[in-house]
Amino acid sequence: MPPQTVPPGDPVLLQAAQMIEQALKGNTPCPVVKTFFDEATFTASHVVSDPQTRRAAIIDSVLDFDPAAGRISHSSAEMIVAYVKSEGLKVDWLLETHAHADHLSAAPWLQQQIGGTLAIGREITHVQEVFGTIFNEGSQFEHNGSQFDRLFDDGDSFKIGEIEAVALHVPGHTPADLAYVIGDAVFAGDTLFMPDYGTARADFPGGDARQLFHSIRRLMSLPADARLLLCHDYKAPGRDEFVWETTVGVERSANVHVHEGVSEEEFVAMRTARDATLGMPKLIIPSVQVNIHGGQLPAPEDNGIRYLKIPLDVL
Repeated sequence: MPPQTVPPGDPVLLQAAQMIEQALKGNTPCPVVKTFFDEATFTASHVVSDPQTRRAAIIDSVLDFDPAAGRISHSSAEMIVAYVKSEGLKVDWLLETHAHADHLSAAPWLQQQIGGTLAIGREITHVQEVFGTIFNEGSQFEHNGSQFDRLFDDGDSFKIGEIEAVALHVPGHTPADLAYVIGDAVFAGDTLFMPDYGTARADFPGGDARQLFHSIRRLMSLPADARLLLCHDYKAPGRDEFVWETTVGVERSANVHVHEGVSEEEFVAMRTARDATLGMPKLIIPSVQVNIHGGQLPAPEDNGIRYLKIPLDVL
């Protein structure tokens, strides 16, 4: 398998591929990745750090939420804080790959505890517009991404310590999905799952199976030896352990939904048929409602209590 098959005409992908190659060759530093897996939501949150400068980013954090009781807690986020402090890390970034539909983001709480700039893809504005209407947020809700500190465009570069990083726009699961390439590691969010489990659904408002196919092919054009870290795992049939890390090359050759040789039409037909059988994620209503606000919980009403809405017969 060739080390890289970046298509012509995609300078952003070429930049990302070159960055990965330099890290793989040892010419630039590779990040240390510590993953915290939340089994309640099947979510992998990653703490990514530069071992030399001790600067760090937290990707896709989880705020614990009990839907039956309507209670939030911070056990998952507290484990991240404990790790950051024990390792002497300084958090520069709180990165979201998209507005999640299966868990609430802990980013605002983490920001209060350990700092960091909260960032997401610029297309969050489209997601805010769609779901702002669904939740009848009213004119006071600004769907301009201002709830976040930084909106990344495709190809925007940033650094974690001395480690170069770049944001890749990979729409399809939602219009706003980003992957983050950091040194030799690619954080793909929900776009891909482990090879034995396949790919993300594309039937949420604004999702698109054709876009998802092209986004996946874009990621699969990166160097084969790049580490690929995922946001979720659900244990494919026959597998007893949760796993959230693979490589671009393994996905390219073995992903059950979209390995090399699967055509766009075949993928779209499979994804459309599969999505039609899936129910809504159990936390989609609280998750999206909170996450389009950058993870901020609703303001207390005049009795001091916060409330979430449930739109009936919409989703």
